Amino acid sequence: MTLALVGGTHRTVPLALRERLAFSAEQAAEALARFRDRFPGREGVLLSTCNRVEFYAAGENDLAAPPPEQLVSFLAECRGIDVAALAPVLSREHDEAVVRHLFGVASGLDSMVLGEPQILAQVKQAWAIAQVSIPSVAVADFASGVFERFDDKRVLLVGAGKMAAETLRYLRAAGARDVVIVNRTAARASELAARLDARPAAFEDLERELATADLVVSTTGASDHVVPLDLFMRAEGRRQGRPLVVLDLAVPRDFDPRIGERPGVWLYCVDDLAAACEANRRSRQRQLPQALAIVDEETRRLMGDMHHRTTAPVIEQLRAGWTETGEAELERLFRRLPDLRESDRAEIRQAFDRYAAKMLHPPLTSLRNESHSGPPHGLLDALRRLFNLQE
Repeated sequence: MTLALVGGTHRTVPLALRERLAFSAEQAAEALARFRDRFPGREGVLLSTCNRVEFYAAGENDLAAPPPEQLVSFLAECRGIDVAALAPVLSREHDEAVVRHLFGVASGLDSMVLGEPQILAQVKQAWAIAQVSIPSVAVADFASGVFERFDDKRVLLVGAGKMAAETLRYLRAAGARDVVIVNRTAARASELAARLDARPAAFEDLERELATADLVVSTTGASDHVVPLDLFMRAEGRRQGRPLVVLDLAVPRDFDPRIGERPGVWLYCVDDLAAACEANRRSRQRQLPQALAIVDEETRRLMGDMHHRTTAPVIEQLRAGWTETGEAELERLFRRLPDLRESDRAEIRQAFDRYAAKMLHPPLTSLRNESHSGPPHGLLDALRRLFNLQE
């Protein structure tokens, strides 16, 4: 099996280009269908998140994985991007390096939030809509720093996009039950509320909902403040001094920053979350060497298994040859000894089988050991010549 990878992350691809390169779930499905038509017999996986787009390809025997340059051109074509602009910012990997990279990605070692678990689900569902890790930081590092529990808190979501839905999933896992969703488009609020077992509210009732909320998560795409200071001040008068946590995940910000200066208000924006991401990364650096060692070990194990798979035809021919020869010799022996009891015949047959297994054990063990250090082409060729096996 041959493997190829092309891809880019937030470290290598500028945001403007990364936005054009990103795939929705539907676009990913269409791209994979196009890939199968373009490269019959090959396999492909498209991983698209807010921080990375990577295309993994595999092929076997005569149908090798497409060369990386063809994959770069394919991605550029799918997204309508000039290949000259895309090619310089995408990395390329082959075979074992692809496995090592994927293991590192799946274990969160290549994430903005080092070691974050979200990416594993994204790898398992590589064709799904891009997910983000910012909500996990928002809930774990900020909201949980103020509230010890969420099952008795009212959560207000302002916005009904993917970020809102993902943040709500983390809050649900933390125990949140009473959730209200407000969006300028009432239909979207209703749809998300129905899907996530929440209650929709009219955008015109935002002030009233702010007055009763304990935690607000705002993720709109508005170009100006959705909650200006004067609106919040009106809601504040009805809050009776209750604490309020606001996770403003929008860019530009939905909440007037001056709201964070009000008593009893904890207002966090994306910059605060980015700082927390960096702090998390530093705190996890101590475990990075051990994690990388695990990645290396699992990469060697998987590559050894993959290389060993290439020996299967030779192993089957060896066993078939020994079995055929053994059966012929047993039949000749049994014809010369017609008075043997059936139990004696069974004992002799078992002895032949044990003898064949012991004779085959050394070459098979050599094949397996050789596979751990790379494709055992030399040993395979020697066995074919020695036992007169066909390709």
